[in-house]
Amino acid sequence: MSASLTFRDHLAAAPHRSLFLVGAVQGVLTVLWWIVDLAGRYGIVGSATAWSIAPPWAHAFLMVYGFFPFFIFGFLFTTYPNWMNGDKVKPREYLATCMLMAAGVVLFYAGMLTHAVISIIGVELMLVGWGFAIYVLLRILLITPAQDKRHPRIASAALVMGWLGMAAYLVWLVTGVPAAIDAARYTGLWFFLLPIVLTVSHRMIPFFSSRVLDNYEMVRPFWMLWLMLACIAVHGLSQYFELTAYLWIADFPLAACALYLSYRWGLLRSFRVGLLAVLHISFAWFGIAMLLYALQSLVYFASGNLILGLAPLHALGIGFFSGMILAMASRVTIGHSGRPLELDRFTWLLFLGFQATVVIRILADIIPVIAPMFYVLAALVWLICFGLWAIKFVPVYWRARVDGKVG
Repeated sequence: MSASLTFRDHLAAAPHRSLFLVGAVQGVLTVLWWIVDLAGRYGIVGSATAWSIAPPWAHAFLMVYGFFPFFIFGFLFTTYPNWMNGDKVKPREYLATCMLMAAGVVLFYAGMLTHAVISIIGVELMLVGWGFAIYVLLRILLITPAQDKRHPRIASAALVMGWLGMAAYLVWLVTGVPAAIDAARYTGLWFFLLPIVLTVSHRMIPFFSSRVLDNYEMVRPFWMLWLMLACIAVHGLSQYFELTAYLWIADFPLAACALYLSYRWGLLRSFRVGLLAVLHISFAWFGIAMLLYALQSLVYFASGNLILGLAPLHALGIGFFSGMILAMASRVTIGHSGRPLELDRFTWLLFLGFQATVVIRILADIIPVIAPMFYVLAALVWLICFGLWAIKFVPVYWRARVDGKVG
């Protein structure tokens, strides 16, 4: 067997390998592009570049639809069969998803540099790959025997909403209708990413905690999950209809639930095990972010001032979403490569760097005078931490498991 064939075989040996690989590369590229744009736009280095798509909307698309989904699909292709004792996802299925979406991202970048039509074709390819992935996962959901399928049902609904959000972005690219870009932004964040990351957290954090912490009581209240999802939906709709002054009505209960779960799931106890602590720390940012959203909305309700800018959004996006992706991807990569489930000091330091990124980006919104430099600084710290993580873990995806097993 040739070396190239061995490389391909290892990459196709498990669903997460190819998808995490592309996700890692895309995480580096999208933030690197963002740094170039910010540095030129604010005159820090070079000059502003003319892109075919407005940079803020390109950045939003690349993060919400072009970065996180690779890790989400890699994780769900692995866990859906395990959650429901269903058939494994076939290599041709997860490789097709990966190749279609990766090709779409490449065309999206090419279109930004040349013409938006190329980006439109890229988004269409991503929609095909995403739609095929939904078909594969829904097939597992529907044909497995009757059992508790609440978590995969929520995740499946969120994936469908994500597809619709990307479709709205395509409509915006073609027509330029402002309502379409608003639908793409708010659907991607509040009806796709947040429900799916919350649902995975609700299922996996208590489970992982129960495996390593002594005398652990596994708390997983579904009534609270339903309440949180309802609050998330109310927030998303309220933002779309520009009801900023009333977000606090949904956000305070959501923050309270999230902070309560952090406490009951054992945030402080989790620090005994590094690989568990990174999950708990990431989830804690969810409660903090929603509290920031609630406080900002209440102040706006009382005075008409938005005192925190985009700080709540970045607490959510960097602290919760990016942190959870880094934490979950590290755990899956380590565990499915046959290595002991332990977090080494280097990866722990990289994760702490992620926490610094959140703080820097929040300060940039709270203190406008430092904003341009801190925008770039936050992106640089993010890039360094995630880039070093990628350098460490990406080679694992094309190598054999260290324990000699398949997968």
